[in-house]
Amino acid sequence: MNGKLWVGGTIALLLLGLAVFGPAVAPHDPNRQDLISVRQPPVWAGGAWRHPLGTDSLGRDLLSRLLWGARVALVVAVASAAISALVGVPVALVAGYARGRVDTVLMRVVDVWMSIPAVLLAIALMGVLGLGLWKVVLAIVIVDWTRFARVIRGEVLALREREFVDAARAIGLRPLRVMTEELLPNLVPLIIVLVSLEMAIAVGVEALLSFVGLGVQGTTPSWGAMIAEGRGYLMVSWWGMGVPMLALVVAVVGFNLLGEGLREQVDPRLGTTA
Repeated sequence: MNGKLWVGGTIALLLLGLAVFGPAVAPHDPNRQDLISVRQPPVWAGGAWRHPLGTDSLGRDLLSRLLWGARVALVVAVASAAISALVGVPVALVAGYARGRVDTVLMRVVDVWMSIPAVLLAIALMGVLGLGLWKVVLAIVIVDWTRFARVIRGEVLALREREFVDAARAIGLRPLRVMTEELLPNLVPLIIVLVSLEMAIAVGVEALLSFVGLGVQGTTPSWGAMIAEGRGYLMVSWWGMGVPMLALVVAVVGFNLLGEGLREQVDPRLGTTA
């Protein structure tokens, strides 16, 4: 039994459930301020069940904001990973299959793009694009599509020399059909693994951007914004920062475990069982 796959899959499904059903069962409006109930502790620290995880400095319910923030995290993770794959995989297929000058040009573009610090590039892009959920997705895609292009291209180079590709060319299949009908199906397991790992990266980047005020809009609950808001009151109400940070760590670790588990499952060369 692959323990990493089970644990990561369980966390991913839990996050999916929170994102889909959480807002419907959230006990309060996540943006509703109650200045009489500011910085109330969670129930295990003597707080009331009306606010199970406590409240922030504006009296907003942390549980409600956490549930709505899960939806933001999941949308960013899934959309960023999927679109990055849609951009990076075709580039990798063309570069790896064509080789020669085409490969050299495309990979030099990828190398130059990857040489720019990812965090600084994401912050600069958000400074230009402005705030918004889908602008965060766009910034992450612009930064991370190269990850798919670089990794997938190496696999394409190896698959290109296999007998089934030679047979496809021998019967007269055009390069586009060879790439889509012969190479792409064999790349699906690797693409799934990369998507899982990219989801972990996207969740962290979104939280970072929201933490510095360059992520989603202020009216949209986000784990990164919750961490930033709670940081100023860490010594008097640690839960304002600790609760969303724990959720972020669990989500990132879950997606990483899911990716590692899938990699061990689909790659027989690892010879690893967990």
